[in-house]
Amino acid sequence: MRVPLFPLPNVVLFPGQVLPLYVFEPRYRALLARVQASGEPFGIVRIVQSRESSPLPFHQRVAGTGTLAHLTRAETHEDGTSSIQVVGGERFRVQDFDLTHPYLSAEVTPWPLAPDPLGQPVTDAYARRLLSGLLRLRPGDAEALREAAPQDPLLVASFAAALLPLSDGQREQALEAPTLPDRLKTLLGFVPEDGRELN
Repeated sequence: MRVPLFPLPNVVLFPGQVLPLYVFEPRYRALLARVQASGEPFGIVRIVQSRESSPLPFHQRVAGTGTLAHLTRAETHEDGTSSIQVVGGERFRVQDFDLTHPYLSAEVTPWPLAPDPLGQPVTDAYARRLLSGLLRLRPGDAEALREAAPQDPLLVASFAAALLPLSDGQREQALEAPTLPDRLKTLLGFVPEDGRELN
């Protein structure tokens, strides 16, 4: 499938995550117009190297893995800029970039998580352990986080990825994990030792 891309620095979007964006550049206004007209998602990919740090063309400075973003809200302002909100969908791999539009687009292949080899009880246990570690790291927010935490292990992983003090590379490593238990274990591995123990 071919999708327009919205590259962002310091952002790795996970399934179910809500992301607000401010659209102001002309090329991304064109991207938004296309998405609004077609109803199709667009892709969020991370800018791995900045223009200042690398002489490579733009499309060679973005990650080869991204996440489909589904538009849930858009408000256009008088100056032509827009405030939008998207929610993360399925991850994908970039196969080939398309440089024929004002914005970057690409041929991408959906990359669903592989079947869970460990069974639901084990996956649920990893999710509980990850959530417990997150609560231990943020005791001042523990009550609010416990109330906001999702039940679905896939969304627990996305919830933790957004709130743990991770680097962009660590978030991308978690996104690229082959199975859901692997993603949960990857994130758990980034929790400091004193935050991993269960209550």
